[in-house]
Amino acid sequence: MASLEGKTALVTGASSGIGAATVQALRREGVRVAGGARRTERIDADVVGELDVTDPASCERFAREAVSDLGGLDVLVNAAGLAVGRELFERSTEEDERIVLETNLNGLVRMTRLCLPHLRDGGHIVNLGSVAGRQAYPSGALYVTSKFAVRGFTYALREDLLGRPIRITTVDPGLVETEFSLVRFRGDREAADSVYRGVEPIRPEEIAECIVFALTRPPHVNVDEIVVKALAQSSGARILRSEE
Repeated sequence: MASLEGKTALVTGASSGIGAATVQALRREGVRVAGGARRTERIDADVVGELDVTDPASCERFAREAVSDLGGLDVLVNAAGLAVGRELFERSTEEDERIVLETNLNGLVRMTRLCLPHLRDGGHIVNLGSVAGRQAYPSGALYVTSKFAVRGFTYALREDLLGRPIRITTVDPGLVETEFSLVRFRGDREAADSVYRGVEPIRPEEIAECIVFALTRPPHVNVDEIVVKALAQSSGARILRSEE
């Protein structure tokens, strides 16, 4: 394993779920981390900043201040993401579409563009995708679209970075128990809990370990993608649940 001791990182979506777990995993490896999210009171990082990835001004301010406070940048982890609703596309709304695409795709692209000039040689970009970006499932058209786009952007950027000493990885999780479902079901706790009922989901910390694995490969090794599903999950829509 290559050491991360003394490195610096910027993590979006740092207030909960995979983003928060990644902040802690990196700090345990000796990384100085700037965490950004809207709920700054929930961020436990070396540098804390307010960040709304759907707002260009917020992204510009956070990237500028975080890089300055860190004294440079070695790692960018684009972990901010969400889904809104679980209905057939015919019931989609302009507002839901804007929120999902601005958060999952435009925000990720924007933060990458803003941070890329500051990444030192040997730097690494990690984008959080999803198994939804590999295989579509019903009643999730916007989320599926956004994650297919993240995967495409990651590979396109890999082509543009060829020849530069910067690595890029997409991590595509399956069923991970976070606040994701609570947001998707608009605060309906019973509906959110039902997503994880009868199955042992992945924990955010386990995805964070995968991110650390990618970051600590030898400098000449680029882990293009990591796909992680619960053992009881074969695809985004197919999950074997135990009888209750």
